[in-house]
Parts: sequence; C-alpha cells; structure tokens
Amino acid sequence: MKPDTSIAATVEPSPNHGERLGRKPDSIILHYTGITTGEAALRRLCDVEAQVSAHYLVYEDGSVFQLVPEARRAWHAGIGYWAGDRDMNTVSIGIEIANAGHLGGAPPYPESQIAVVIALCQDIIARHKIKPQRVLGHSDLAPDRKIDPGEYFPWERLAKAGVGHYVAPCPIEDGPKLERGAHGLEVERLQSLLAIYGYGLNITGLYGSKTHAVVSAFQRHFRPELVDGIADVSTIATLRKVIAAQPK
Repeated sequence: MKPDTSIAATVEPSPNHGERLGRKPDSIILHYTGITTGEAALRRLCDVEAQVSAHYLVYEDGSVFQLVPEARRAWHAGIGYWAGDRDMNTVSIGIEIANAGHLGGAPPYPESQIAVVIALCQDIIARHKIKPQRVLGHSDLAPDRKIDPGEYFPWERLAKAGVGHYVAPCPIEDGPKLERGAHGLEVERLQSLLAIYGYGLNITGLYGSKTHAVVSAFQRHFRPELVDGIADVSTIATLRKVIAAQPK
C-alpha cells in the first residue's frame, strides 16, 4: 500500500475496508476518535475484530497515518444520510482526529493538529474536486447517533482555509422558538430547509426527537455557541444564511 498523499507520513494498513461499488469519493467526513490517545485509536482502527476504520488518522501532534487507500471503502461512517446518499462510506473519505471527545472532557484540538487536518483536506479536495458543502462532521449525517467532531471543532477556521462551508452565525436573541411537541406549518418550513441543505429529515410538521437531533447537529456545525436542539431565531436565521450562501 502506497500513501495517496505526501501529507501521510506513515502507512499503517487496516484490514477493515471493502469495495466502493463503482462510486467515487465526493465527500470528506471528519470524526473525533473519542479515545484517550492517538496510539489507542490506531490500534482500534487496525483491529480486525473492531470492524471499524478510516482512511486517515491525525494524531494530536499532527502526525498523519493512512490506514485505507482512498480507492477503497473504509468503515467509518456507519448508518447515515446526506443529500440523497444513504451509504456515506461508499462516497466519502474518512478522517479520524485524535481527541478524547465529549466523554473525555472535550479537550481543545491542538493548533498543530488542526493545521495538518486543513492541509490534508485541501489536498483531498483538490484531487477529488469535493464541494465545500460535502465536507461534513459525523454528526451531520448521523445526528441521532453521533455528536463528533463536536461544537468545539473549529469549522470556521477550516472554511477560511477553503475547507468546507461556513457562515458567521446570527446572534442569539429573544424571540419565538420551535421545540419538541411543536407542530404545524412553521415546523414544516424548518424541516424543509434542513432537508434542502442535506440533512436526513422527513417533512412531517411535527417537532419530534428526530427534528431535535437534526437541529442539534446543525447547531454543532454552524451555531456552536448554544447546542440545545431548539430552533430559536438565531438557529433559523443562520440556517437560511447557510443555504443562501452555499456554493453553486
């Protein structure tokens, strides 16, 4: 196995991968490992019994390991959905970022680590022509299961470097809110906007647990100051702004 990029300094082959079934990668999915150290994460991602992998793992110090060739389907995203795709493993390149995650106290991502994540994403984007709105967090495509890479992940910094889509969130202010139990036309409009952007959400007009999870995922990515699953004025205004500003 040869590295697909010069940014991957080390190759550590994982046995956990399969065919892309004729599809080509058009997305990048970013994860945190949720494990205490990069070394422990590497062992798990290369363990045949774990049945999980990613194309790349970025250590806290910025060291990059390639585990699966980009031409192969790594097993990192699980069950998920984005913009019509129900098997995101088949169409994505997965990057695991060594970070203990929420259960580990949500430690900040080190500067050196984020700089390398940006460089790696820039390289992948250039080679595969990946659109900004297809650079996603695991929580975006599996909002009822996953919360990584977390609301403390620096999406804005990545976007300024040409990685992903981001707009400045609208300020939090008092006003009407949509939350669990709400129903009617305003909920339908909210669900439609989230679905238009790419989130997997049926238009039911009822603000149930799925809508709550999707709104929380949107907030983690685009309005990280307050993640509560409630569609307040700021959340809805930011959502409209994100849709209006997405690259064509």
